[in-house]
Amino acid sequence: MMFLRRIIIRDFKNIRSADISFSPKINCICGNNGEGKTSLLDAVYYLSMTKSFLSVSDRYTYTYGQDGAVIHGTYSDVEGAEEDIAVSVRADGAKTIKRNGKTYKRLSEHIGRIPVVMTAPSDISLIHDSGEERRRFLNMMISQIDREYLRCAVLYNSLLKQRNAALKQENTPDLLLETISGRMCAPASYIHAKRREAVSMLSARTGEFYNLICGGRESVEIGYRSDLDKTDAAGLFSSSLGKDRAAGYTTSGIQRDDLLLSMDGYPMRRCASQGQQKSFLIALKMAQYQVMSQSFGRRPVLLFDDLFDKLDAGRVAALIRMVVEGDFGQIFITDTDEERLRKIVGGITDQGRFYNVSAGVITGINA
Repeated sequence: MMFLRRIIIRDFKNIRSADISFSPKINCICGNNGEGKTSLLDAVYYLSMTKSFLSVSDRYTYTYGQDGAVIHGTYSDVEGAEEDIAVSVRADGAKTIKRNGKTYKRLSEHIGRIPVVMTAPSDISLIHDSGEERRRFLNMMISQIDREYLRCAVLYNSLLKQRNAALKQENTPDLLLETISGRMCAPASYIHAKRREAVSMLSARTGEFYNLICGGRESVEIGYRSDLDKTDAAGLFSSSLGKDRAAGYTTSGIQRDDLLLSMDGYPMRRCASQGQQKSFLIALKMAQYQVMSQSFGRRPVLLFDDLFDKLDAGRVAALIRMVVEGDFGQIFITDTDEERLRKIVGGITDQGRFYNVSAGVITGINA
């Protein structure tokens, strides 16, 4: 298990300067809203994914008035081996990721080195927003497991952009469109197969975790819908060419894939309460964690932002007990109520370490 032993932050969001050592087990980040708790977790996420969890542009990740940000993380394993990851972002758009002092030629080479799973209030977009959010979730999960998937996703999106540009032009030769479409087939097929496989694993595990959190009062399921379910990529692009020309863009393909989230057979966005939706999202992320752990053979860093949002203390206590006593690695939890979190965590483990965040300043408060 790799865990984040130390992080150094300079001018990342509202954290001007921080140098913090962490517990290899559970780290509790306390403070009022808007003080920097989420910024700290996002810095940890950034070290793994080379981008913000909130999908914001890099120019919004450094402190207002500054010309860049730096995040440096030192990871250790149980045998004492270390891994240093350094990220620097500049106002001119330059971004550098270094692993053990060596700069990556491509940022994508780093994805999957330090696996991470994050759950946050913004996850509600997975239920209520468009399919783009759910595809993004799948892409972030599978890309950490499968480098070929990430390569195929980058290639497909590049070719899709080319095809759409060609479709916008008048009298584009069929041969050009057929050539681009032909190159899109292999990555589309690979992505489709891996997404279907991932959703199958996620659905069963999400149901199990949801039952542990909620006591089995209702059942949840995850389905997968794709234009490639009934035909292959070559046939799909060929049959939709006329429609694509009229529309001026590619109307069919894996860029339209979606997850179908349901509770007791009904769409979750319509029938689930806020508490049920939050419980489902946490169960989904626990399932993601388990799938990634089994694929890697090692455990990701687990980040819980605002865990108590729309969940009662009993469900949160059950969840924390499950992750602390289960086969989980390093955990980060944020909460506005230190006393509440101390009571729950202290009743389960003595390995918790507590921190306070106020106006971007982070201090240890174990004593």
